[in-house]
Amino acid sequence: MADEVAATSIDPGQARLCAGIQSEVGKLLVGQDEMVRGLLVGLLCGGHVLLEGLPGLAKTLTIHALAQAIDTGFSRIQFTPDMLPADVIGTQIYNQRDGSFSVKQGPIFSNLVLADEINRAPAKVQAALLEAMQERQVTIGGERFELQEPFLVLATQNPIEQEGTYPLPEAQVDRFMLKLVVGYPSAEEERRILDRMAGGQPVPDISSVARAGDILDARRSIDQLFVDDKARNYIVDLVQATRDPAAAGVSGLDGLIEHGASPRASIALMKAAKAHAFLQGRGYVTPHDIQTMAPSVLRHRVATSYEAEAEGMASADVIQKIMDNLLVP
Repeated sequence: MADEVAATSIDPGQARLCAGIQSEVGKLLVGQDEMVRGLLVGLLCGGHVLLEGLPGLAKTLTIHALAQAIDTGFSRIQFTPDMLPADVIGTQIYNQRDGSFSVKQGPIFSNLVLADEINRAPAKVQAALLEAMQERQVTIGGERFELQEPFLVLATQNPIEQEGTYPLPEAQVDRFMLKLVVGYPSAEEERRILDRMAGGQPVPDISSVARAGDILDARRSIDQLFVDDKARNYIVDLVQATRDPAAAGVSGLDGLIEHGASPRASIALMKAAKAHAFLQGRGYVTPHDIQTMAPSVLRHRVATSYEAEAEGMASADVIQKIMDNLLVP
């Protein structure tokens, strides 16, 4: 393994690049380390990220800060119940002068797309967004348009118990590589937020420290990171255990899982573990990388049953129980 690790050593310049992005985002954000790490992992893997949390927890602010730290295209879409697909992907416009049609591209034609309060939009809008997320293309008037890389949807949603929100279709949720749950800051962090944002001092500017080409170069480096066979098998075991925990040797979950994660979860977990190792400055993946990223990769792909809800167990609890009981290589 030592030879493989040496062959996939981290480029110091790329390591400084990631550190620079984190530093710039940290000018505005206090705490929320898991959210920042998850956004960086999604950026480095080309995987869409869904952030869930109550209003006022800096979800939109963080995504704005990340976009400012990267010199690339950025657009924001505020989702509302009266939206139409054309408000996202664009539409054809008729020119009365010559009787022709031209295409007006929508805000989806950008590199980083902030889909704010995504679960307030109707199903037709979600369907239009799904094509862009999965195929990296959109169809307007029968004509296909490729989306330029890097292309990343960073979506925020309020908990579905909030008024005016609707659960996202399962097919669309599965297209998000990561789902990050944003919680309240600690008392110490909230005091720092108060001093920074309401202390009468000017809000610091964020500088662009990376370009689109830098992100694509980092992605190619991450693809080359070494993953041992035991680590690969551990990823498969984790995902398999979400479908049939008893067969994996995990007891106490009978009847609590409606359906487990798809093979797309295995792929996403492998990529996320590589990106996490990259952010740690390592050229190889450890079980710790897999365990760190597993909740964010799996929590939206594992559906719990009514029995689990009656016992107060969420998908995150099921995943944690699996990780606690599964043999680590």
